[in-house]
Amino acid sequence: MKTAIRLDDITPDMDFEKFNQIKAVLDEQGIRPLIGIVPYSKDETLRIEKPHEDFDVFLRSLLENGWTMALHGYNHLYTTRNKGLFPLNSFSEFAGVDYDKQNVMIRQGINQLREWGIDAKIFMAPGHSFDRNTLKALKENGITLITDGFGTQPYVRDGMTFYPISRIRKECISDKQGYSTYVLHTNTMSQKGIDEFADMIKSHRDCFISYDEYLEAKPEERNLWGNLKEYLMAFAKHMLVSKRAGRGTVIHKGE
Repeated sequence: MKTAIRLDDITPDMDFEKFNQIKAVLDEQGIRPLIGIVPYSKDETLRIEKPHEDFDVFLRSLLENGWTMALHGYNHLYTTRNKGLFPLNSFSEFAGVDYDKQNVMIRQGINQLREWGIDAKIFMAPGHSFDRNTLKALKENGITLITDGFGTQPYVRDGMTFYPISRIRKECISDKQGYSTYVLHTNTMSQKGIDEFADMIKSHRDCFISYDEYLEAKPEERNLWGNLKEYLMAFAKHMLVSKRAGRGTVIHKGE
């Protein structure tokens, strides 16, 4: 498996110490990841440090070093329990929200990233949750790439190109053919988790690619059966994770 890396929840007040530890590992191995930038974060759980006033300079330095940028929602607040088209979770910032509001959120998010010098062409949905209105609004605002879905190859659906994430992390370092994405939330990683990630990358370096290489992979057309299979796989994973956590659904955060 050829596996790219994505780092979620990039904000001016994130845990930069943990982020920089992961960055050092990736830099050492020459791996350039995808990062998801929250343009107007209001999620208290993401507020770890005092906001960095040079956040725009920080982002542009990553861009200059070949890192790929994604729009990670709007404010990262979950306001609905709609599972959307990819039901990994029972909460969403976008799924279930009317089209006009989603369109404004996406447009304003894009504009904020542009003020920071970032012209993002990829969308990363908070909670992995989006619906058809999200796809429509993204296309209206010039974004046709999404980091989400299950599969072993980028695929086209509803006029959008999806770059799948890993369903089971051990597949990322398997001999299986195809592509996937290893998802990291650096804010919540323990030191043990960071050390284990570093060991995995070093031990299986041939399995990992930079995200810009992933974008060069040829997408396939996804049919109705493929969409249904993906939905069922995502829903099954959601139920399994919820059961292990001892709850039927994950409690969402509201505004």
